[in-house]
Amino acid sequence: MPKTTTTASDLDTATIVERLAEEKDRLFKLRIQSATGTLENTAGLRTARKEIARYETELRAREIEAAEALAQEKS
Repeated sequence: MPKTTTTASDLDTATIVERLAEEKDRLFKLRIQSATGTLENTAGLRTARKEIARYETELRAREIEAAEALAQEKS
């Protein structure tokens, strides 16, 4: 069975916000582990930061799109 990947653009806004909160929490926990010296896989920090950036970028793109649609309505 082929593995399907879900991108941020495929998700609804509520799901993106939920996943963003989860990733921020994960990043916080990884930073604590890093500070205490118990972090085994340092690549997790990078992947968490990248996921956060992906979700924030998608949210911002949707925000801009909504603002442009509103501006089009007023014109």
